[in-house]
Amino acid sequence: MITSSLRQRLVSAPLLGFVRRVLPPISETERAALDAGTVWWDAELFSGNPDWSRLLSAPPGVLSGREQSFLDNETEELCGMLDDWRISTDLALPDDAWTFMRDKGFFGMIIPTEYGGLGFSAAAQSAVVVKLSTRSITAAVTVMVPNSLGPGELLMMYGTDSQKKRYLEPLARGQEIPCFALTSPVAGSDAASMEDEGIVCHGEIDGRQALGIRLNFSKRYITLAPVATVMGLAFKLRDPDGLLGDDVERGITVALIPTDTAGVKIGRRHFPSMLAFANGPIEGKDVFIPLDWVIGGPARVGDGWRMLMGALAAGRGISLPALSTGGAQFAAYTTGAYARIREQFGLPIGRFEGVQEALARIGSVAYELEAARRLTCQAIDAGEKPAVISAIMKYHATERMRAAVNDAMDVHGGKGICEGPKNYLGSAYRAIPIGITVEGANILTRSLIVFGQGAIRCHPYLLTEMEAAQDEDKLRGLKTFDSVIFKHVGHVVATLGRATLRALTAGRSASVPDAGPLTADVRRLARYSAALALVSEVTLISLGGALKRMENLSARLGDVLSELYISSAVVARYEHDGRQSADLPFARLSLESSFRRIEQSLDRFLANFPNRLLAIAMRAVIFPYGVRRRAPSDALAAECAEILLAPSSARDRLTGGIYRPRGNDEVAMLDRAFIQVDQSAAVRQRQRKGEALSAAETAALEETDRLVRMVIGVDDFDPDALTITARSAQFDATPQRRVV
Repeated sequence: MITSSLRQRLVSAPLLGFVRRVLPPISETERAALDAGTVWWDAELFSGNPDWSRLLSAPPGVLSGREQSFLDNETEELCGMLDDWRISTDLALPDDAWTFMRDKGFFGMIIPTEYGGLGFSAAAQSAVVVKLSTRSITAAVTVMVPNSLGPGELLMMYGTDSQKKRYLEPLARGQEIPCFALTSPVAGSDAASMEDEGIVCHGEIDGRQALGIRLNFSKRYITLAPVATVMGLAFKLRDPDGLLGDDVERGITVALIPTDTAGVKIGRRHFPSMLAFANGPIEGKDVFIPLDWVIGGPARVGDGWRMLMGALAAGRGISLPALSTGGAQFAAYTTGAYARIREQFGLPIGRFEGVQEALARIGSVAYELEAARRLTCQAIDAGEKPAVISAIMKYHATERMRAAVNDAMDVHGGKGICEGPKNYLGSAYRAIPIGITVEGANILTRSLIVFGQGAIRCHPYLLTEMEAAQDEDKLRGLKTFDSVIFKHVGHVVATLGRATLRALTAGRSASVPDAGPLTADVRRLARYSAALALVSEVTLISLGGALKRMENLSARLGDVLSELYISSAVVARYEHDGRQSADLPFARLSLESSFRRIEQSLDRFLANFPNRLLAIAMRAVIFPYGVRRRAPSDALAAECAEILLAPSSARDRLTGGIYRPRGNDEVAMLDRAFIQVDQSAAVRQRQRKGEALSAAETAALEETDRLVRMVIGVDDFDPDALTITARSAQFDATPQRRVV
């Protein structure tokens, strides 16, 4: 029998040496990112054998009575105060909306009640943003920022007691308006390369000498900066005189600074995609702040990157996915109605197969984004900080919103491109690039983060092995490595067997709980999960650190993990909604589209894998019958489109998060026209057959036609109102900071 010491010397030590050669060391910035969050359902999917009962039996998140009341009342009332066209021409939210948001606590949803905030769950914050985004992107963004990555969240997570007492209640009540200054001209996605610098020194503050930091910085793209009264600032701190200790380079640090501090230059505006939300640059020259303005106090000096990653781990899983979900639901609601009332060649355009295909895609995106939004908020409200899932949500929610809104614009045609108060899609369309860009550019999120972090965080053994390889205590590192490597080997063998059997049986061999009509789909997901686990193992062992430079390979495996997560959310939503048979077409369309994308991603991955022998072997295991998934059928697409083309409970569930305006609002008139066209369909059919109609029926059809013509109409303007001079007169390029 081999003793543990002999095994370590003869087997584990050589394997550890191989790992040290193949796997790259973990940098400090990577370590901070890896330590920032937790793993949840993503780890189950990455294991190759997820416990589906854990997902399907978990109770769905439910808003509290107080949260639901706020959504139904205060949020509805705020939406009713907003005129998106007026906001876009005034380039500002109306004063009464600012006052209402402050008074009702919209800026303090994330802040606990003991500090004067609303103390809402992630699900409630998300639902509020969903609804606001369907009325005004500007209002949604204005509410999002104080409740996501920014001073409020950082203070709650890392602030000292005195900082919390000083700032949280004023932030919650809107007496302080926050912004967070991270991005600089040379540091966008690579935020760690910022040149903004602080020097530890003595200086004067409020007439007294203090140990502090002298700052010089230049930031841009900072949302709410032009109206902010307090800013969170990220910068690199240096201590050349050793006032804090021996280290000169102290690292990225985050401080909270009133914007009226001497040397801060703030107030100018960017004009992102011609949207009106406040966004602009911030500059600082020789700005002196006391050391206790560092968030968390002097003990948190140099800990800024870790703090930012900790806040981002959950934060970007809430706001942008909510805005994207709202955009998709709004696109489904308006485009289905428009495709029903707009006729060409004597038919509603929604009856044309090409338009039905677009409608089906829009509806499918609306269904799956709502499903993924709910599941992600459920995890966050359970105490998780799902960093990998948040990256998945940020990337895929914004990309799928882009697809849905593009389809909506195609269906609306000229109605969607002519700006004016009658255009209800223009703001959403212009906002798309903003969501794609902020909180980590989508291209880099997909190619570097989703699988790059997911493989290390979600793998049951890899991170422990990498840490053992980097342990300066070689003996301790060997013992740690020895404790997991044989478990890892067993995991690889089990994964190979599982992936092979599930591929041969098309997933039928997978043991999964009853999911009603989606049970077979869950088995397919189990098959793809095993395939991802196997391919990941082979890739990490054979490529090691070289995978960092093969971004397309990493991106495709990240796509598979992402599709598995969103499809899991679709299954969970269908289950939690009570298996509504009327919703089944959207669930099936989403899943079938996802299965095809999974196989396409794996196929492209294998086609470009550098070791061709391993690529052939992996293909033989996971695709024994070839790549077989086809696009969803036209019949399924038509079934989904029909749901959007007529009033129904299924349509209401699909678009349940949006704001439904009343009165003479363009969307309200669209809704009235949609209902009247549907209700008069039988009479219209009789008219077209030449049958005699009563006077009342004729009058009703004429009223419907009048309303439809109003809705399909577009705006036109006096040429003088559209000149550059007239437009620029509405926008002061050097505005004073707005008093809020």
